[in-house]
Amino acid sequence: MIQKGSRVNKSYRVQEFATLAGVTVRALHHYDRLGLLKPRRTGSGYRLYSLQDLERLEQVVALKFLGIPLRQIKTVLHRNGVDLPDALRRQLRALEEKRQLLDRAIDAIRKAEAAIRPGQRPDSALLQKIIEVIEMQTEPNWMKKYYSDEAWSKIQGREQKWTPELQERVSREWAELIRDAEAALGEDPAGAKAQALAQRWTSLVEEFTQGDQEITASVRSLYEDRANWPADFQQQMAPFRNPQVWSFMQQALAHRKGGEVA
Repeated sequence: MIQKGSRVNKSYRVQEFATLAGVTVRALHHYDRLGLLKPRRTGSGYRLYSLQDLERLEQVVALKFLGIPLRQIKTVLHRNGVDLPDALRRQLRALEEKRQLLDRAIDAIRKAEAAIRPGQRPDSALLQKIIEVIEMQTEPNWMKKYYSDEAWSKIQGREQKWTPELQERVSREWAELIRDAEAALGEDPAGAKAQALAQRWTSLVEEFTQGDQEITASVRSLYEDRANWPADFQQQMAPFRNPQVWSFMQQALAHRKGGEVA
């Protein structure tokens, strides 16, 4: 771990900084060209790095490890404007989620290994489970295909604000809304009860999209492709996929917006 101490104002030439950070000079040059890391320059054009650059590099490397393309990292860091402790907390949450996926993959493989008897072929259900969890691990950002680059950058930039507490509250409110919508099936979609549900639905959607039209369109594309969601995510979202509720709420939303379905 780097201790700042008396070195807080020290400048480092590129080779020295590369050694300090544990990266290659070539990588530093690449980050410079992409605008991810912009060291000061001497009058002779030599790069000079500081410990502040080291903090920036830590964020770049962490976001790269989490699967965010380098060309998007610049946008994410620019939009976030967060200090290192906040960035580290966000990275910790993301890594914990990644670890959970790894643990599930390991557990699935161990169960398959224990269940296979010598000389016998493995059960297809076991292999299917292994494929499912590994696919989730190798493609953690599967939702990205539904978003434009700009919309995805905005989503990534909000991660530090979307706390576990907020996620728990929003999930609870969605579950309550779906339950109330199921109880209201058969009501007039233009009636007061259905319109109150449509208002709650719209509020929850806008809490996520914040009224951004690109994000709203991306979320709509995601839900329209429900049949192609990963199996694990389909199971997770099962309580929200009642087709009768979906149809009823779309009608209620259409009446609320004068025919424009959300």
